[in-house]
Amino acid sequence: MAWSGVDAGRLATGDCKKHVYVWHPQQGGTWAVDNVPYSAHEDSVEDIQWSPNEGSVFASCSADKTIKIWDIRTKKSSMITVQAHDTDVNVISWNKMVSHLMLSGADDGTFRIWDLRNFKSDAPAAHFKWHTSPITSVEWHPTEDAMLAVTEASQATTIWDMSLEKDEEEDLALAGEAAEDVPPALLFEHRGQNDVKELHWHPQIPGLLCTTASDGFSVFKACNV
Repeated sequence: MAWSGVDAGRLATGDCKKHVYVWHPQQGGTWAVDNVPYSAHEDSVEDIQWSPNEGSVFASCSADKTIKIWDIRTKKSSMITVQAHDTDVNVISWNKMVSHLMLSGADDGTFRIWDLRNFKSDAPAAHFKWHTSPITSVEWHPTEDAMLAVTEASQATTIWDMSLEKDEEEDLALAGEAAEDVPPALLFEHRGQNDVKELHWHPQIPGLLCTTASDGFSVFKACNV
């Protein structure tokens, strides 16, 4: 489920029967929801994100391996459909600072960044295979447009900065050492929790992350963020 950040009170929910419903608050504390759902997915809806700047547009991802972009005025079909991963797409996150960027995570442990200006199947702006278990949560940083966090089902929560590039001089200095091939964008890795389910950046404390797992909560701030 997801609240719209543009139209206050508007809510979208997805279910295991492939349907998405949009809810509108009414006077007196009631809700108006259409009887006819958005139903172009072929499997369960896993996550929903509203556009950060368009009140009538939202995105959904599904176990059918696709991401769909919808206009609430059209229910029979989505505006755009992209086969985003080779396995179930579990989570998506729409960048609030750069509205043409979207992040997705899948069952095979991969996460991808998409440029919605060129939103095509098998054409992500970036693709990462660092995690080894299903991705359970992804989120762009609320104020740093190139920073994001990812968590997987087993233990690891990682922080990435997409503005960082490979340092050729440093690679030459480390030549001959048994160093692990760490992606240059990877800033920090947090471990120690079991069955990590969800993460969120704190909206007011820069760099603070909260994660939930089967064995409790974890609140931390990476030393280099």
